[in-house]
Amino acid sequence: MEPSTARQWPAVDRRLSGSGAVRPRVSCSRELELKTTLRELVIYIVFLTDLCILTFGMVSMDMYYLNKVMSHLFLEPSSSEDDRSGFKSIGSRADFWRFAEGPLLDGLYWDKWYNNTTLTLQNNSHIYYENLLLGVAQIRQLKVRNNTCSIYPYFRTFLEDCYSEYRYRAEDRSDFGLRNKSEWKYTSATSLSPWYWGTVGLYSSGGYMFTLPKSKQESVEKLVFLRQNSWLTRGTRVVFIDFSTYNANINLFCIIKLVVEFPATGGALTSSHIYSVKLLRYITCYDYFLASCEIAFCLFIITFIIQEAIKIVKLKKEYFRSAWNWLDLLLLVVSILAIAFNIYSTVEVSLLMEELLSDAHVYPDFYFLAFWQVLYNNMIAVNIFFAWIKILKYVSFNKTMTQLSSTLSRCAKDIIGFAIMFFIIFFAYAQLGYLVFGSQVEEFSTFQNCIFTQFRIVLGDFNFETTEAANRILGPIYFITFVFFVFFILLNMFLAIINDTYSEVKADFEGIPSQELQIRDLFRQSCNKALVKLKLKKPEMDTNPAGESLESKEFSATKRKDISKLSNGDSANEKSHLKLSKLQKGKEKLCQQYPPTEDTDSVTAQSYVSTAEFQQLFRYTAELEKELNNTNAKLRRIMKSMQKLKDTSGKTAQ
Repeated sequence: MEPSTARQWPAVDRRLSGSGAVRPRVSCSRELELKTTLRELVIYIVFLTDLCILTFGMVSMDMYYLNKVMSHLFLEPSSSEDDRSGFKSIGSRADFWRFAEGPLLDGLYWDKWYNNTTLTLQNNSHIYYENLLLGVAQIRQLKVRNNTCSIYPYFRTFLEDCYSEYRYRAEDRSDFGLRNKSEWKYTSATSLSPWYWGTVGLYSSGGYMFTLPKSKQESVEKLVFLRQNSWLTRGTRVVFIDFSTYNANINLFCIIKLVVEFPATGGALTSSHIYSVKLLRYITCYDYFLASCEIAFCLFIITFIIQEAIKIVKLKKEYFRSAWNWLDLLLLVVSILAIAFNIYSTVEVSLLMEELLSDAHVYPDFYFLAFWQVLYNNMIAVNIFFAWIKILKYVSFNKTMTQLSSTLSRCAKDIIGFAIMFFIIFFAYAQLGYLVFGSQVEEFSTFQNCIFTQFRIVLGDFNFETTEAANRILGPIYFITFVFFVFFILLNMFLAIINDTYSEVKADFEGIPSQELQIRDLFRQSCNKALVKLKLKKPEMDTNPAGESLESKEFSATKRKDISKLSNGDSANEKSHLKLSKLQKGKEKLCQQYPPTEDTDSVTAQSYVSTAEFQQLFRYTAELEKELNNTNAKLRRIMKSMQKLKDTSGKTAQ
């Protein structure tokens, strides 16, 4: 997946070794490198296009609209109903029964047309007349045992019962109530359904459960019977309402889970999960086109795995020193997991679909399949995100992109040091806000909420009145000092680090020849060759010497510029003759120590200079130039001092 492990810079004939010594290398063809990079960029764009088609083919606007209509039906009460009967307005056990016997059943059973005409749907309910209710709905609760918390001795005479918050070890699994049916007996989880992470707890997939009949009237009678016999007790900590629908018009399953938590503090908390997923994936012609894209994606991944394996064998430890290689490995791992999830989900759907729909009076547990399908979609989303980021690797021949990456790499240490200081102050304010406002302000109710709230303050989204009402003294102090230190000081320090580093990198890159013109020349040459082969253009006479490439042209031009600069500098300042002679001697010594590259072709045929090494060499050269300038300035000052001493001694002699 990587075009080359190191970018070659042909204009440089020597490289720094690990000890700082200079060793020769054979100059690589810039034209060949550009052709290789562009070819691999085109291949990667084909792979990315296939991945985008595959990814966006799994989602559609129909999923959003289906979720929206289901949410409006079950979560938001209509204007004609009592506001307290809506799902989101549930605040007690009485409100739960009011919702279950009213809006829930009204939403599940659509047995009449809008003009009150009775529908004949063979004992099946079609929500909004389009979404078939699969099987029946299921209601499940989890309880905790009595005396699962400790009571202070002074209050034991006043309190006889004590029910703690939900914990798996404190879960009550004993029979209660009438003890004659499944709703009064604990049922262990028989499927691989995942646990549910609620607002105040993590809940298992077992519990006391029952299903609603196919008839609306029978369902009303059953709910009234359970309410009168106190199916919900003080130990009840959560109630789940699960049902699934299928819309054949758009081939989408909608799996709905309504959750009502009864925390130990009293009251009730509501939450919901509505998943619109495409479990039956291959029906239309477009679906089979997506299947062909999936096959192409698998072939790409197999090819990339072989390429990365070959590189790991060749480079060994050097392979893991590149961040791009780690990104390649991450993409491969995520892609392999996504393929495995896709195969597993397709097989499970084909095996369980007939079993789940075999009995119309049983609840079909599609939540398990929907959960893994959503997990697969999330994994593909992460995969395509990193796939787009990887494009930056292939456009590194662009000078702007190279400056950006060099800026980030050069200021990495400074940013890490700044981040340590930033988060020390940031977390200190988060703890202060949590301890001072946590019991009164929702945005500071948990430590995680404090962190998110402070990021919102940095972005300008903050409710100052709530903190001021919670504490009239510490509220304004907290807000003003946080904005001053974090927003005005720390963030500007961060911007200053980036700005200064970018200025340095931009100054360093001014001396590096841009490859964009070479790419343009390469395209022009390719187009000319194609036109000549098609006999649409006459071949041009080659006025350049044989074998002269883009690199040799650039090197000759650079060499001429350097010679002209050197001659101008020599004529402008005669005192630099001593410095040039010393540099010439040093150059002769280096040539004696390291023979020319033409004599060592067989030894250094695979020696390349990476971008980082070239930049290190360039900075080393710039520092050497500064040192030479400083030495020249010191020599001038010494010469002036000697001239003054000479003049002084002459006057004294007179």
